[in-house]
Amino acid sequence: MSAENLWAPWRMNYLRQLQRKADNVGVTDVSAGSFLWEYWNAPQNDELNLVVFRNKHGLVVLNRYPYANGHLMASLGEPRPALLDYEPPQRAAFWRLLEIAMDLMQRTLGPQGINMGINEGRAAGAGLPEHLHAHIVPRWAGDTNFMSIVGEVRVIPEALQEMWKAYRRTVESATIAD
Repeated sequence: MSAENLWAPWRMNYLRQLQRKADNVGVTDVSAGSFLWEYWNAPQNDELNLVVFRNKHGLVVLNRYPYANGHLMASLGEPRPALLDYEPPQRAAFWRLLEIAMDLMQRTLGPQGINMGINEGRAAGAGLPEHLHAHIVPRWAGDTNFMSIVGEVRVIPEALQEMWKAYRRTVESATIAD
């Protein structure tokens, strides 16, 4: 049995930023704070923050460090670390945000598949353990190619700003029920 590796060298910049933030405030546990909370409280910066959709419960945002072109994250506005920390109506609103993100992804990109996941807690791989969020990743047959294997790098074929515009066009043309 051989182990497979998922190389994400672009993520190192993110991890270094987290360490710098921790060093600046003198803490030993690396944390990003909650950039999702910051985004939630600054709707005027949605384009800058790559927020493609928001409603009265939460938001859907492009991941700045994507695993694939068009990788989204969904979260409720209120930061809590675990799914069960939210009340049942909030969990329903969270699920609705995931449905909206998946619908936007289908309409905008037409992927052949979608990976969706939640990493709850640092031990489970959460890079932002203070604010529960879900990852919604579009997939296509053959989207892992020789560049990922030989070059140890992911090829993201479209700029984040262009992807944001594509998602926003879909949001603006769609009727989305909260």
